[in-house]
Amino acid sequence: MIKQRFSSFLYWIPILAFLAFSCASKKKAASDPFDVVISTARSYTGTPYKYGGTSRAGMDCSALVYHAYYSIGVTMPRVSADQSQVGKKINQRDLQRGDLLFFATGRRKNRVTHAGIVTEVSKNDVRFIHSSTSLGVSEDYLSNRYWSKVFLFARRVME
Repeated sequence: MIKQRFSSFLYWIPILAFLAFSCASKKKAASDPFDVVISTARSYTGTPYKYGGTSRAGMDCSALVYHAYYSIGVTMPRVSADQSQVGKKINQRDLQRGDLLFFATGRRKNRVTHAGIVTEVSKNDVRFIHSSTSLGVSEDYLSNRYWSKVFLFARRVME
């Protein structure tokens, strides 16, 4: 009797193990907050630029930063000049995914007027997402002649 129950039990173990692992989600959990920030920002790709806009109908660069960080529970100021005061200032050579980039795109060369979020860092370049007046929410490279000229500094909001 005990032998029959034990062999029946052994019969079910591989079947239950197969079901448990085959039904498990193959999707990687988004445990890295910077993955969430970047994927949230990328979800707005193609959204047209609108000064002061905060929705998918149209948004500016600071709204993109605001929404991306809000997705992980970090409330950022709404204006890029104010966002540029949050976190720790970092050197350009120390950039990481999720860091914020600030630019002076206006007539005043030292005044923050634009912001972006670092999405990729490679040996030779830094890719960032932002909302530009010409393309809306899109990704660009810091090595681009225009962006490298107007780049001011970077900040790290979270370690």
